[in-house]
Amino acid sequence: MLQVSPEIGTWLTRRSGKAGDWTTRELVAAKRGTTVSVVIPARNEEATVGAIVAAIRDDLLGTLVDEILVVDSHSTDATAEVAAAAGAAVVAQDSVFPMLEGLPGKGEALWKGVAATSGDLVVFVDGDLYDFTTDYVTGLLGPLLTDPSVAYVKGFYHRPLGTEADGGGRVTELVARPLLNMFWPELAGFVQPLAGEYAGRRDVLESIPFVANYGVEIGHLIDLLELRGLDALAQVDLGHRAHRHQSTQALGRMSGQIMQTLFDRLERYGRLVTAVPPSTLLAQFRRGTSPGVDREIVLTDLTSPQRPPLNSLALRDIA
Repeated sequence: MLQVSPEIGTWLTRRSGKAGDWTTRELVAAKRGTTVSVVIPARNEEATVGAIVAAIRDDLLGTLVDEILVVDSHSTDATAEVAAAAGAAVVAQDSVFPMLEGLPGKGEALWKGVAATSGDLVVFVDGDLYDFTTDYVTGLLGPLLTDPSVAYVKGFYHRPLGTEADGGGRVTELVARPLLNMFWPELAGFVQPLAGEYAGRRDVLESIPFVANYGVEIGHLIDLLELRGLDALAQVDLGHRAHRHQSTQALGRMSGQIMQTLFDRLERYGRLVTAVPPSTLLAQFRRGTSPGVDREIVLTDLTSPQRPPLNSLALRDIA
């Protein structure tokens, strides 16, 4: 029978938990002056973001959580208004560090969210969750508030897709997991390496770069493994996650961004040096919109710019 390495087996036992392992009362007692910020990146999430903010506001704000910030990532709907009405502070993504040219992407929103908050601990929650409960927040905070050696906590969960109980997470299973097992097998124990729900200590988050697009999560894991070691990372079972699924073509673009990030880290940490860097162009095809054209080619530039560690910036002028 195949078995994981002793290191991974020990880590899984030592650094894996469940959201129910900690009660809110226990965590409030463990805070001891530590402040907590919840950052929610949101783009066109008016249907879901309000309920997420309201749940955190009603259950945790003022006791376990000190601030809730929604980073509006160029929404064209009422995301900002709904989030504010539910009780969150809201900032437009490009209004943070306005002297910098804005970059598109989820990672940019997360980086700006860290910059615009002040909590000692920062919890990230995606804004498109249908079944959110505040166990997500308490579960992610559990290891950080009760074990000072833990620097960063990833969530994991069952991810349904249609009638399949665990059919979600297609990019994880087809792209991220195989590549991590090949090049960073130390990270093979993470159930959901691309999970959008995670938390970290501010000094840790400010010490690492943020890839501006969907490569941000895999970049975090690799950078923190290299800088802090595996034992500084933990994961918590958050139960179940239902959210808006993206199209296959959108997942292809996301996969390309993740692969670009991983190849960047391979060179950065000397694990693989290529004579010819990988192309950043992705060619995809869609049904033709012109008479007589069955397929049209669509080119996407997958270049993955990244923001530097926040602690490297000389200017913290937030508008």
